[in-house]
Amino acid sequence: MNIDQAMIIFDTLSQETRLKAFRLLVKAGPEGLAAGAIGNSLDIAHNTLSFHLSHLLSSGIVTSHRQGRSVIYSANFEVMIGLIEFLVKNFCSPEFAILRADGLDGCSIIELFDC
Repeated sequence: MNIDQAMIIFDTLSQETRLKAFRLLVKAGPEGLAAGAIGNSLDIAHNTLSFHLSHLLSSGIVTSHRQGRSVIYSANFEVMIGLIEFLVKNFCSPEFAILRADGLDGCSIIELFDC
């Protein structure tokens, strides 16, 4: 991830409704949620929700697919992980936080140090 991509994501998530929708999608996991379920949870109108979901989609932080008559939205965990890695590598001093690979399963681990 580069700074331009990060800025697009930050701009997208800087709006309250989009941030709340993204939080719902992260909590829903890879299965995602139908647009109607997101709208019901956030108590917002369909046209307002569509506007915000299109911003999330265009930033790449959310994906969608059709399932029957519904559109299912999911958090794009690869992009989210890329953003977190970008932040740790570029904005954290090694005295406070480092990113390292876990030798057992290949996951990245963020170590935060108490100062």
